[in-house]
Amino acid sequence: MMRTSQKIVTFTQPFRLRGVEEMLPAGAYQVETDEELVQGLSFPVYRRVATVIFLPSQSAGATWLHAIDIDPSELDAAQERDAAIA
Repeated sequence: MMRTSQKIVTFTQPFRLRGVEEMLPAGAYQVETDEELVQGLSFPVYRRVATVIFLPSQSAGATWLHAIDIDPSELDAAQERDAAIA
């Protein structure tokens, strides 16, 4: 059994994430986390299996979202750096 949670994270300054070559612009980004239910326990426990951030991409005048798999602790660290600058 899977569940997905979504949140919007906002950066006030340009930032970097591992696995993304370019500096990302300040702005709001959608983040989704997928978790699966751990079987065999007497109470529900979920384990994270993926976290993705959706980045805007542009090509020939069209805009779409590109999903990048990220480490949630790296996203947290980027948000902390952003907050320290603000």
